Amino acid sequence: MFVQVIQGRTSDPEGLRAAMDRWMAELRPDSVGWLGSTIGITDDGRALAVARFESAEAAARNSQRPEQTAWWEATQRLFDGDLSFQDSEDVTVEMAGDPDRAGFVQVMTGQVTDLARAKELMARFDAQAMATARPDVLGSVLIGHDEGRWTQVIYFTSEAEAREGERKEPPPEFAAMMEELTRISLGEPTFFDLRTPILLSSGSPAAVPPPRAASEAETKGRTPTARA
Repeated sequence: MFVQVIQGRTSDPEGLRAAMDRWMAELRPDSVGWLGSTIGITDDGRALAVARFESAEAAARNSQRPEQTAWWEATQRLFDGDLSFQDSEDVTVEMAGDPDRAGFVQVMTGQVTDLARAKELMARFDAQAMATARPDVLGSVLIGHDEGRWTQVIYFTSEAEAREGERKEPPPEFAAMMEELTRISLGEPTFFDLRTPILLSSGSPAAVPPPRAASEAETKGRTPTARA
C-alpha cells in the first residue's frame, strides 16, 4: 500500500467538500489504484487528507491523468497558503470494524528515535484485548516517514465514546507499552481532531455523505481547541 498525507489550512470547508463530491462522481470511475481517502478540517482550520493507493506506481499513474491534474489545480485554490506532502509505503492497517462508519477521526503526528522499535511494541499488544478495552475504536492506519516521523489515523464510533474511552483505566500491558513509547518519543505528538470527517473508499457511493451533526454529549465532551 502507498499513502500520501497532505496538510494545509483552509477557510472554505464547504468548497473542499464540494470538490471531493465532484471527484467521487467524475474522476473516481477511471482512477488508478485508489483505495480510499480520509479528509477533515479541525476547528481552527487545519486541513488534512490521507489518500491510500494500491502502490506508489498506481498513485503516480493516477496523478498523471489530465482530468486529475485539472481537478487538483482547481482544488488547491481552496487552501490558504502552502501545502505539505508526505509519501510513504511504510503502512500498517488494523481493523476492528468499518472505519467508513466512523463518526470521529483523530490524526496524530510525531517522531520517535526508533520507529521499528515503536512498531514492534505496538504489534505486541493483542488486537482482541484492544477491541475489548476500546470498543469505540474501529480501526487505525500507522504511516512511517523518514527520520522516525510518523502519522497515525484512528477511527472512532463517535467523539463522545472516544472521550469516554480515554478516561478508562488501560490494561497494564497497554500502559507499559505507552510508557516505553513515551521514552523513545521526541517531543509531544500533534493532534488533529476531525469532527466531521469525509470518509471515502472504492466502495463508497458516488456522492460524499453530508457531515454528521455532533450530539449534545459529544459537544460537551470536546477538549480545548489548543489540542484540536
